[in-house]
Amino acid sequence: MISLDDAVTARLESHGARFEVLVDPDAALAIKREEFDGEFEEVIAAEDVFEDASRGDRPAENDLKTVFETTDPIEIIPEVIQRGEIQITAEQRREMQEQKRRRLIDIIARNAINPQQNDAPHPPDRIERGLEEAGFTVDPMETAESQVDDALEVLRPIIPISFAEITMAVRLPAEYAGKAQARVREFGDLDREEWQSDGSWVGVTTFPAGMQNEFYDLVNDQTSGEAETRIVKDEDDINVR
Repeated sequence: MISLDDAVTARLESHGARFEVLVDPDAALAIKREEFDGEFEEVIAAEDVFEDASRGDRPAENDLKTVFETTDPIEIIPEVIQRGEIQITAEQRREMQEQKRRRLIDIIARNAINPQQNDAPHPPDRIERGLEEAGFTVDPMETAESQVDDALEVLRPIIPISFAEITMAVRLPAEYAGKAQARVREFGDLDREEWQSDGSWVGVTTFPAGMQNEFYDLVNDQTSGEAETRIVKDEDDINVR
């Protein structure tokens, strides 16, 4: 369950009665879109249905049976969310908007590059300034992922930006290869790998281009800066030995 402070109210009025439930705001939006695949018990603040959640008043059982044909809260809660309206306070709206804004910036920074500067990543603060300059307003009632295309559209006249993937070849020295290659595997999609006769490991992995600095930090940290890396543009670039 989530805390009451983190919950929003979903309200349904039907047959002259009112029904309210307390739920995580993002989960509520996913449930309304029929995109939620988690456990309801984990995203609600109370396993209960209220007539007035702020006062803790509960509806009559007859009203529950009339509208939902059951008195089981776990069956009723998603129906209230799907059929009702999500109520949020001004403060909750600001908090949700800020969370979505940070998430949106992170998505763009991890995936976007500057095609005019050798496909270098865009720092998050540059993306943030671009969105502010464009006057882009994040919708707190939509997912950050669904707003990426709109954000890119307003950013392109301000900064050169595009989404792309990058393929990187990396050689890990033998003394670090065992542990470090496992971390490289987790980072992106491993296209190929080869253990060398000296015990070193060579791998080729593909990931969002905006994450290349994060990749460099990872392999340098895992190998005390002794890893060799090269951006792969064609087959001739794969050899990092």
